[in-house]
Amino acid sequence: MSRVEHFLLGGRHNRAAIHVGLVNNMPDADLRATELQFARLLKESAGALDVRLRLFSFGGIARGEQARSRMDGFYDDAAFLQAANIDALIVTGAPDDGNDPKLQPYWPELAQLVDWAQTNTHSALFSGQAAQAAVLHLDGIARRPLARKISGVFGAMRVEDDPLFFSQAMTMPVPHGRAHDIAEADLADKGYRVLSRLANGQVDIFTREPAGHSRFVFLQGHPEYDRGTLGRDYLRDLDRFAHGEIGSAPAIPENYFDRATEHRLAEAGGDLPRAGEIVAGALTLQSWRLHTGRLFADWLTLVAAAKARRATSRTVHTRRRA
Repeated sequence: MSRVEHFLLGGRHNRAAIHVGLVNNMPDADLRATELQFARLLKESAGALDVRLRLFSFGGIARGEQARSRMDGFYDDAAFLQAANIDALIVTGAPDDGNDPKLQPYWPELAQLVDWAQTNTHSALFSGQAAQAAVLHLDGIARRPLARKISGVFGAMRVEDDPLFFSQAMTMPVPHGRAHDIAEADLADKGYRVLSRLANGQVDIFTREPAGHSRFVFLQGHPEYDRGTLGRDYLRDLDRFAHGEIGSAPAIPENYFDRATEHRLAEAGGDLPRAGEIVAGALTLQSWRLHTGRLFADWLTLVAAAKARRATSRTVHTRRRA
């Protein structure tokens, strides 16, 4: 068992630790990669903090036999979150089929989870499609389709001072791979704060403190991605194009491969086996990892501070009553 897998298993509940729940809604093919991405990030970003991770999944997401076998003993149903004493929550997106998120079979579970997290966590972080679904449930903010999927690593400029960026530079490289966007004007109308945006004006990270006391953080990008994720996503889209599932060939991810690899992929065109060989042998430009580690370190520090403040408040309130 690797150190990361041991970390995933957690341990006995320690009240002094920071307990993070990961609700992993990725498809079977990406389930393990996603859990390891977040586990490594939390482990590497924890510093002196004692961080424990527990894995959850929605029952409404269909799983194959192999995935169910893999999840057995590692994952709990998200319905058990209410009894798990979680301090913070990370919710991943699910496959984007282009349909209204409210039509997805897991939508009732997601909506219930968002409502619960407002008053039962110190912070909740929604990644990718989960961010877009969460604001749809909270405030009726609908995402909009992009003319062309955005894929690659892009500089995100800070536009607000925030403790979440305590250790960050003004511009941070962030992987993005999505076919939809949320308009900044729609977010502003509902009281959200945009913390960073891409050079093309699209929103990167935004936050809001809903009706409860939890701070919600929304990521339209995927800072958790590992070295090979965008390459795998590109090959998956090539395969979808070859089978007529999408109308145009995917663009090569921007600012991700070196120039020589980009040139070879362009020459390969839609030849999926050839593209697969090129991607498998490529050395990607993993320029975002240091910045992602700082982002998660700052997030965990804020969660720990919020937990400590609440514990102090409860102690003072108890003494006054006594």
